[in-house]
Amino acid sequence: MKEVAAQRDGRVPVTVVTGFLGSGKTTLINRILSEQHGRNIAVIVNEFGEISIDGQLIVQDSQEELVEFNNGCLCCTVRGDLIDTLERLQQRSELDAILIETTGLADPAPVASTFFLEDKLTSKTRLDSFIALADAVNLVQNLAQSEEAQEQIAFADIILLNKTDLVSSEQLKEVEQVIRNSNSLAKIYHTKNSDVDLDKVFGVGAFELGEKLEVDPTFLDNIEHEHDQSVGTFVLREKRPIDMNRFMIWLNEMLLERGEDMYRTKGIFNAHGFKERVVFQSVRMLTSMQPERPWHSGEEKVTEYVMIGKNLDRDEFAEGFASCVVPGN
Repeated sequence: MKEVAAQRDGRVPVTVVTGFLGSGKTTLINRILSEQHGRNIAVIVNEFGEISIDGQLIVQDSQEELVEFNNGCLCCTVRGDLIDTLERLQQRSELDAILIETTGLADPAPVASTFFLEDKLTSKTRLDSFIALADAVNLVQNLAQSEEAQEQIAFADIILLNKTDLVSSEQLKEVEQVIRNSNSLAKIYHTKNSDVDLDKVFGVGAFELGEKLEVDPTFLDNIEHEHDQSVGTFVLREKRPIDMNRFMIWLNEMLLERGEDMYRTKGIFNAHGFKERVVFQSVRMLTSMQPERPWHSGEEKVTEYVMIGKNLDRDEFAEGFASCVVPGN
């Protein structure tokens, strides 16, 4: 009945996708955009770093609008920008839904409270659901190291236990029990590559204010959120072609040495021997690399590689990264 009432509500539904770094949020956003044909959807992407890699990887067509917020979290430093953007989007009478992808370091409660503390938003938008992506491989470690990861799981209406193909059935049961210890009410779906029946997660009317107040009784008090100051981000840029073999040897050495502190890396590479842009990502010790689209005519071929982690020395990484360029360039 909640879904029917929500459809008659008349306000624009807002789906918020949370989850720790590298859990699969952008992949889920792309699945929603690719499969919900005929709907006018605005997408808000928030990146912790100074540039948006995820924004470049999101599927777009003429029915969508992409808004990117970089260098801060919607739960604190760019919260005012979120309010202004949502007010502007409300002017689009044809808008069917709004998708918000938070940073992997966002506390979901301040994002939710924004919709109840601002009268202009309350009258025109409604929270449909908070979806949390949970990385089956790294979730236990993420929860142990990050308060934000704990809050994302506890606050979720729907949890996608993702990357289930990378763990054993026994490990999967253990991880699910850890989730249940933090959140006994959320629906849990097992997924691989964020693949889920969208009728179960999008436009479901799952958000309940009373339940959220039980999880966090202070979340409507507009308390300022503070991040762990030891966790930071920086961008490594290189115009010369990157030798991906050299890069992988260097990165594997860094992961063996500093893997516990290297939470997430992602970038678009000007890779030697490839006509396409190459997307590289790592989540702790897991890495992936794949060609994307060809470089456009006149497009500057530059590598931009974002690193997010704890107590990372930018100069140390910059020196190592510079050694990965193709010799003679």
